[in-house]
Amino acid sequence: MRRLARVALGVALVGAGIGHLTFARRDFRAQVPKGVTEVTGFSEDQVVLMSGIAEIGLGGALAVLGRGRRDRRRLGVVAALFFAAVFPGNVAQWVNRRDGFGLDTDDKRALRLLGQPLLIAWALWSTRR
Repeated sequence: MRRLARVALGVALVGAGIGHLTFARRDFRAQVPKGVTEVTGFSEDQVVLMSGIAEIGLGGALAVLGRGRRDRRRLGVVAALFFAAVFPGNVAQWVNRRDGFGLDTDDKRALRLLGQPLLIAWALWSTRR
């Protein structure tokens, strides 16, 4: 069951990463906090592209790597840290009332915030044992 959950999470990340690079690029820009662009000097679009590449790599690793117990655990921690790192983008989308992915109300954007802790738990649980 954990292996299936890990592979499913990996496939979902690859799909999201592809979306960052192609059809959902504009929607993902709504999640880039202004502070990130100010501190890094990267544009919203560049941040979206880089995070998409990271998601594809992480998702691919979750789907096909991590056969060793220690490797799986480390990969799960990296995935959890990634989800924690992008959480401020979800908060920024809510605080700044930026529409994207059909999240066009404060309630919808706030509800989405609950999903990030679930992704963190999914990454850690699916890479244990």
